[in-house]
Amino acid sequence: MRCLAVCQTELVIRMLHEILLPSFEVEFLVESKPVARRLHEARLNVTAADPRRTDTYLRADLTPGTCVVVEDNGRRSLKKILEAIRDAGGTLVYVLGVGISHAREREHALKAQFPELNYLALSELFGGPLLTEFSRSLTRLRVQQYQRFFTDAERVLILLHNEPDPDALASGLALRNALRRTRQTAVIAALEGVTRPENVRMVNLLDLHVEQITPAQVAEYDRVAMVDVQPHYFGGAIDRVDLVIDHHPEQPGYTAVFKDIRPDYGSTSTIMTEHLRAVDANISERTATAMLYAIKSDTLFFNRQANRVDIEAFSYLYPLADAALIRKMEGAEITMERLEYVLRAKQHGRLVEQVFCAFLGALPREDFIPYVADFYLQLENVKWTIVAGVVHDSLVISVRNLGYSRNAGEFVRKYFADIGSAGGHRAMAKAVVPLRAFRDKFGNIQADGLTERILTMALDFLHEHQPAGRLVRA
Repeated sequence: MRCLAVCQTELVIRMLHEILLPSFEVEFLVESKPVARRLHEARLNVTAADPRRTDTYLRADLTPGTCVVVEDNGRRSLKKILEAIRDAGGTLVYVLGVGISHAREREHALKAQFPELNYLALSELFGGPLLTEFSRSLTRLRVQQYQRFFTDAERVLILLHNEPDPDALASGLALRNALRRTRQTAVIAALEGVTRPENVRMVNLLDLHVEQITPAQVAEYDRVAMVDVQPHYFGGAIDRVDLVIDHHPEQPGYTAVFKDIRPDYGSTSTIMTEHLRAVDANISERTATAMLYAIKSDTLFFNRQANRVDIEAFSYLYPLADAALIRKMEGAEITMERLEYVLRAKQHGRLVEQVFCAFLGALPREDFIPYVADFYLQLENVKWTIVAGVVHDSLVISVRNLGYSRNAGEFVRKYFADIGSAGGHRAMAKAVVPLRAFRDKFGNIQADGLTERILTMALDFLHEHQPAGRLVRA
């Protein structure tokens, strides 16, 4: 395809020459004869002529099928140039804004007179790729720094949160890959092991080994890294960490040699994908499968707390992963055990102003609580779910919402951060509070009253910015 580029700036001309060739047959039109001479000596196809004259384009054999690119650097003569191109029969016109501070206003003003033109701002065209490349360079530097720091360590601990989920498991595996370590020299561990059915299935199918350790054993390792979790989660039980990589909001009260906290990312596996790509690490099928499943799981397949970087990571990992194995890991999530707690929530829950709240009583495992919260968020007329239960003398509270109302993380921090661990994102959050601390603050509330108390907190929180709705009984 033929392209006629009407430019004034030598840098723009050379850039377009690099980009458009060989896909287009490019001819440059400039007003300055010295510039035309220099470019001609550099073997560019260039003509010096007045771009404001119609006959300039007639001599250039302009046709309706010729792609015309016109540089806009703010000069007043631009409209005369566009009029000359239109009068000569040009219809496929692109204006390239260079150094225009109000590009959208400029575009609207030009389109009012020339509705057929297309306006492209140079900053918009190249800003994204440049930022991506700069970000990748910074990530590369960060990874290389912590790689060097961990190099001389005999034993490395990669610590996950209790009851590790797919994102924690995959991120631990990816970090071991980034550190160029083996199972023997970098132990992936948690204070409490894997028990949730689909997570057990993932561990078995991918042959992952998660060692269960005590806080005292952490001191036996030369270097300690945490992924998908930060030290505050452990309530002071672990007082040293060298590297923290997490996608949850950053928490105060600890120091680490290296941190990479990105709360706008949908999963820690997305961060780890960027780390591995930045240093051109070889990502095995097993690691790619784990991270792909983790991104899919943590973002509810991009329905929760996901953005462009999560989609890019997913797209990059997809051809490297085993899709059939992911389908096996997903399996059937509904079990008789889970159904029992879903029904218990139905019996004892309350739905008020599109907020569903339920107290499940004592539970053998923590994972039932977020499962029930996710389950009831799917119901019609439900925009928030708050589900609580008692596990090992602690009240565990899971909060979910549709992501476009108030922040779930702010809710749990407001009421529970001073007496336990509390945090999360806009659409999902969690609090773990010792029962004794909860009673000291809120009183000795019995099981029947707990649902009402937490529901009242939620409604008070939402009413700070929203009008009350009507009462609906679950």
